[in-house]
Amino acid sequence: MTATAETTGFAVEFTSPMPGLSPYTAFTLERLAGAEGLYALRAADADVRLFLLDPLSGDYGYAPALPADARSELGASDDSEIRVFVVANPADDGVYINLRAPVLVHRETGRAAQVILDDQAYPIRALLGA
Repeated sequence: MTATAETTGFAVEFTSPMPGLSPYTAFTLERLAGAEGLYALRAADADVRLFLLDPLSGDYGYAPALPADARSELGASDDSEIRVFVVANPADDGVYINLRAPVLVHRETGRAAQVILDDQAYPIRALLGA
């Protein structure tokens, strides 16, 4: 994603609907001003929004092994072509991130998929900053 695309919005097309967001597959990914590494993923044709965090924006120690089949599904020849995001859910007691099911986005094409990692070390619900 280029700097311009990140500030104005980047078209993202999921290979299949994300759980809970069916039937939507077309989205725009926009960086949220004033919030380092935080993005809004907005459905192109509905009032649906999800927050995504770029785990490389902080010291989260997040470096999952990306499944080869997911890389192939996105049309990426190697991991460097993929941006990894985690879903961020605001709650009364803080923001929780899902480290077990990252959202993968091809940097150039915008093809995307949410994958479930086999690695049990990554929790489904982790309090950000804990």
